[in-house]
Amino acid sequence: MRRMLRNLAELRRYPSAVAGAGLIGILIVVSIYAIVAIPYPEAIRLWRGGAGVWDDNPRNAAPVWTDLFTRDRISRTIIVDTSLGGTKKVEPLPDGRSRIEFTLPFEFPYDRFPSEIILFARSALPAETTTRVRYTVVWRFPNGTEYTVATNRAMRGADNYYISQDMSIIQNLGASGEYALFTDPADKGRPIKERTPLKGKYTVIIRADVPADADYNAKLVVYGRIHGLAGTDHRRRDLTVALLWGTPLALVFGLLGAVGVSTVTFILSGIGTWFGRWVDSLFQRITQVNMVIPTLPVLIMIATFYSRSLWLMLGVYMALSIFGGGMVTYRAMFLQAKEAPYIEAARAYGAKNMRIVFRYLLPRIVPVLLPTFVLVVPSFVFLEAGLAVLGLGDPVLPTWGKIINDAQSQDALYKGYYYWVVEPALMLMITGFAFSMVGYALDRVFNPRLRTV
Repeated sequence: MRRMLRNLAELRRYPSAVAGAGLIGILIVVSIYAIVAIPYPEAIRLWRGGAGVWDDNPRNAAPVWTDLFTRDRISRTIIVDTSLGGTKKVEPLPDGRSRIEFTLPFEFPYDRFPSEIILFARSALPAETTTRVRYTVVWRFPNGTEYTVATNRAMRGADNYYISQDMSIIQNLGASGEYALFTDPADKGRPIKERTPLKGKYTVIIRADVPADADYNAKLVVYGRIHGLAGTDHRRRDLTVALLWGTPLALVFGLLGAVGVSTVTFILSGIGTWFGRWVDSLFQRITQVNMVIPTLPVLIMIATFYSRSLWLMLGVYMALSIFGGGMVTYRAMFLQAKEAPYIEAARAYGAKNMRIVFRYLLPRIVPVLLPTFVLVVPSFVFLEAGLAVLGLGDPVLPTWGKIINDAQSQDALYKGYYYWVVEPALMLMITGFAFSMVGYALDRVFNPRLRTV
């Protein structure tokens, strides 16, 4: 143990090992933060998405830091909610109903148009009411011009009004809502490429006729083209969730697989080498047969016909990797260590077989085990990512490979959404680079043939 600690202290001589250990430390800190900030059930709920989860996020928005590489101010999401502010007027109507009028101002200081506009309308009606709520939306430009977006639009309990897709706006103003409502109405005949956003103070006026004992609320979301530290995907999900939670999942998957396989292979190889005869022959035959079996097709079959659980895949891959090339490598080392003088001394004073194996034989080769499983960690991380990219990853868990798979299915690179692919790929590269640097440095320290004077 003292010798191992001395060897570990030598890692400080290698800058690559220090850098790799620092990166691993950062990954561990990110993992802890992800688990604390976003508990596992919450991460699963967010990644599944659905109605009401990511409604306020733009679709396919780039990260906010991309704004640093352009002179233009790229638009960000603006939310105007009647329940949070604005001026409210209530006017009784002759038929017993009430007219609610909201006046909601907001500033638009950006140099690029928004990506989408949606109005989420909600009304609280008594259960026995069968009438519909009718509301009108008026859009006031910074120059004072007004345009009626919707007139007497009917709804019962809720209505999602996709203003960007309203054909009447396209016909009247010559462009979809996100362009037409943020340029001067006098420019309706100009092509979209020649238009520039009209900056200033906009005002949204909403009038709703509701029963006397009912209420009405609306939320206007002007979606930007950048959002969050990592951007969003086609389902409006914030990619930060998957990037954060992909870190602990990758580390757990890699460490469990690497430590489990390396340790079991190490112990079985020592036992087989010590007992020899039929035990060693059995282990060698199993290894030879197992090395012929293609691992990836087996995992694809299991994912296709049985289950795509991440932990099932880990268990199967570990079972197929125990009797692998490591068994042959360790056996060669144990054959040499078996003839050491202190092993003969242990036999002479009558030590039992299992005591010799676990007390004398295995500790002799343990220093070689440490760099081995450190170097194997990236292979398990890349395995999970590879299965996910092939569409065989766990659909519930937010992982780096799942991000790349979604980006591939949506042709992200062809549409210019480079961040969607680069961010998870960069995390995979950092993880593999960190463990490789530490692993090669450990191999140089513990392997006598590589040790320098």
